[in-house]
Amino acid sequence: MKYAIIAGGEGSRLAQEGVKDVKPLVAINGERLIDRLVRVFTDNGAESIVIVYRDSMQGVARHLETLQHDGIGGKHVDIDAVEAHTPSSMHSLFAMSGQLKDAPFCLTTVDTVFSEAAFKGYIDAFTAAVSSGTADGLMAVTDYIDDERPLYVATDDGMNITGFLDEGEGCRYVSAGIYGLKPEAIEVLDDCIRRGESRMRNFQRALLRSGFRLKAYNIGKAFDIDHAADIAKAEHFMRETI
Repeated sequence: MKYAIIAGGEGSRLAQEGVKDVKPLVAINGERLIDRLVRVFTDNGAESIVIVYRDSMQGVARHLETLQHDGIGGKHVDIDAVEAHTPSSMHSLFAMSGQLKDAPFCLTTVDTVFSEAAFKGYIDAFTAAVSSGTADGLMAVTDYIDDERPLYVATDDGMNITGFLDEGEGCRYVSAGIYGLKPEAIEVLDDCIRRGESRMRNFQRALLRSGFRLKAYNIGKAFDIDHAADIAKAEHFMRETI
């Protein structure tokens, strides 16, 4: 299993609210956001972890070098760091897509908060779906709506995804920002870039148009670190889910 982390956001809203660290280096209960994801991914069978980060983010490159050298939790980590300045998360994925073309991968953004136990269940389900050929991708969803502009996920009774919507009438779930995909998804991404599209939600819509069989997996409560108040909320959530 390959993993990928989009860590290109500097966290301008966090900075405006007094948070000094750039977003990947923000600490939750003493653990930096980037370190938490690397640890969780390593615990869930990561063969390699590709991380795209913005070249202007002070200290991130040096921190990634330390992780590459020292590992995390006593475990070696195969990290491929990609430096890029991109206009959107979809373009960040494109910047590291060359490393994701030969195996199923799980992708998320650096500030995504979720239960580690629920994530393990999600990865087990993704692995099973790909191995059995029952799906081309498994998208984590949540019924906890905390995003300012959520992406609503329409599903049928079998949790097959039928649409990605900006408006949520009739939808129970929103995207949790965790995507498990077969490597063939990169071909769809390439087409999106050639057409001049942007935003991850448009890539997901393109996957459906291309005939990808996408299923939804309810991962429980999940949210992003967008504001300073989200840090305390995440710390409380993580203590409650240990």
